[in-house]
Amino acid sequence: MAKKVKAKVKIYLPGGGANPGPPVATSLGQFGVSIVSFCKMFNERTKGKEEFIIPVIITIYEDKSFNLEFKSPPASMLIKKAAGIAKASGEPNKVKVGKIRKKDLEEIAKLKMEDLNAYSMESAVKIIEGTAKNMGVEIE
Repeated sequence: MAKKVKAKVKIYLPGGGANPGPPVATSLGQFGVSIVSFCKMFNERTKGKEEFIIPVIITIYEDKSFNLEFKSPPASMLIKKAAGIAKASGEPNKVKVGKIRKKDLEEIAKLKMEDLNAYSMESAVKIIEGTAKNMGVEIE
């Protein structure tokens, strides 16, 4: 018999950087989940990805057990890293903050493909390209 799901919680945490404080404690504490065991599991499974923010979906069951489902880092973060910029433009139509090559867009699209709503690599690249343009990043 399948376990009954109590809640699903989505948290964005730095890879290998979960600690028992906020936002982990505030998100999971209300459901009675062992925060220390979550932090240990998250940090073990995201070791080596310290430079990325990792979205994780936590499925919490009635018996206070849980499952983790990891997603790929946000596209905006990957674009900023590839373009070598710290911050996106506040006025993307007027102020350009960096440049990115088409090849880099393809690599980001490959990494994000399972999380994107796209059937082909071409459409995935177009989604990433649109994100880059909205950030004020030019495509070469």
